Amino acid sequence: MGKEMNYGSDYKYIPATSIGSGVGMEVLPDLYCHTVQIVNILLVGNPETKDFVLVDAGMPDSANEIISATEERFGPNSRPKAIILTHGHFDHVGAIIELVNHWEVPVYAHELEMPFLTGQMSYPEPDSTVEGGMVAKMSPLFPNEAIDLSDHVEKLPSDGTVPHMQGFRWIHTPGHSPGHVSLFREKDRALIAGDAFVTVKQESLYKVFTQEQEISGPPRYLTTDWKASKQSVEKLEALKPSVAVTGHGLPMRGELLSKSLDRLVREFDRIAIPDYGKYVDEKLH
Repeated sequence: MGKEMNYGSDYKYIPATSIGSGVGMEVLPDLYCHTVQIVNILLVGNPETKDFVLVDAGMPDSANEIISATEERFGPNSRPKAIILTHGHFDHVGAIIELVNHWEVPVYAHELEMPFLTGQMSYPEPDSTVEGGMVAKMSPLFPNEAIDLSDHVEKLPSDGTVPHMQGFRWIHTPGHSPGHVSLFREKDRALIAGDAFVTVKQESLYKVFTQEQEISGPPRYLTTDWKASKQSVEKLEALKPSVAVTGHGLPMRGELLSKSLDRLVREFDRIAIPDYGKYVDEKLH
């Protein structure tokens, strides 16, 4: 194996939770969503074939929980073919190094996310001044330094396919992070949105805790490019997804999803873009 992997020096457990924490849910026969504290991981694949991948890697210190959820779904000692990352923020790569060491599987991410995953570049500091509530105020605690997966991380194929996820294609949906991707399957219009949009107001501690379902733009305290975020949401809405699993909040489907997404596109500036914050351009309002 290559050189050692490591997390940034600011990496630590974050004490945040929700009533969904530890709960798993079958969204489709081959799409299983499990909530780690306040973020979702996804197991994609049919339990009968044992052929599956993990999308995103939870919160810091959650490796054991993720391994347990995986073995519960796919059987003892089961391992994914790969780990696919929607992006590299701390709450999506929290257990990645332990999981890679345990399973010895490759990790895939978008080319523009590579600097943040190979120790070259830290994400911008979370914005604690952004409009939104307690989670935003807590955000300075969140790790933002680059983690280094060295040669364990590979670029997603440039043809849009997703390794070991037959029928899915990746779509570049930047804004929340430069190399953010969402995953879409044409045949049943299933969307794994990552944090391009979410179904809970992620800045509000109360709403995160209760998981009250409501369409929202990407989590505000970590989103640095609102213009790109808006274009990404428009791109996803145009796919007319039938079901969406997002990085935070409960899965959304059917008419609720189509109406909510339509509203998010039409009223993006009001719903998604905060009234103030260091990454908010006055011109956007």
